[in-house]
Amino acid sequence: MKADIILAGVGGQGILSIAAILGVAALENDLYLKQAETHGMSQRGGAVVSHLRISDKPIASDLIPMGNADLILSVEPMESLRYLPYLSPLGYVVTNTTPFVNIPNYPEVDKVMNEIRSLPRFVAIDADQIAKETGNSKVSNVVMLGAASPFIDLDFEKIEDGIRSIFARKGEEMVELNLKALRAGRKFAEENR
Repeated sequence: MKADIILAGVGGQGILSIAAILGVAALENDLYLKQAETHGMSQRGGAVVSHLRISDKPIASDLIPMGNADLILSVEPMESLRYLPYLSPLGYVVTNTTPFVNIPNYPEVDKVMNEIRSLPRFVAIDADQIAKETGNSKVSNVVMLGAASPFIDLDFEKIEDGIRSIFARKGEEMVELNLKALRAGRKFAEENR
């Protein structure tokens, strides 16, 4: 088992929460894990990327080599394109369709989405809208994790357990909201691959 995942987005969008949830899920599966934030600033509005490597064998490096990522999970569409050189030939891109326009020369959204739609394996999801439908727009990152979950070789129940572990201190209502968001994202991906 091996999963090399690029998590990309903008500061404040919950990239590190996604990494923490997957980290707990990996550890509960007795897997090895390495994770590194490698670029950008984790301040609101700055670009953030994290390399997350999960394996049943020891992992030598926390950085994913170019062309080896099994998955690019991006909570912002332009950021998914920035990391395409890391994607393996059989890898998936799972991206939010809602842009976070944080620069004056942000490209036309239609052009960004056309580039994503030209990829052989992708899921483009309006995670912001699905998060609102689940009851809280702040869980769009967990919707994204749910949409990516079919492409991650981890038991879905372990990812759910990761949510329970990470959000337990915020109360049962927050745990249930995040579980609902995770399941909604997964349902979308299963119906739209």
